[in-house]
Amino acid sequence: MGFDQYHEPPDELPKETRTFARMIASLIEEAEAINWYEQRMAVETDKQAKAIMANAQKEEFKHFGMDLEFLLRTKDDWRTEMKTILFTKGDIVERGEAAEEQVD
Repeated sequence: MGFDQYHEPPDELPKETRTFARMIASLIEEAEAINWYEQRMAVETDKQAKAIMANAQKEEFKHFGMDLEFLLRTKDDWRTEMKTILFTKGDIVERGEAAEEQVD
């Protein structure tokens, strides 16, 4: 992704916005790594190689989770929205609609 994460001139953006952009980029990169490991494990036939990949993927889960938690801690509206959806039971779409109703 490099420096393409900015849609506005970086030198005009506040420090917090540049940090936010970096964390979004990191979140995307971790999600991509999780996906790549998932695909590799789907076709890998060697059990030991697959186990190593699974272990590496778990590290990416941790990194993704830390990135997401950072973003949720710095954006109150994100945290409010996600509390209605994440780690809940029931229909995901219904939970998402309920989150929208709470914000409106």
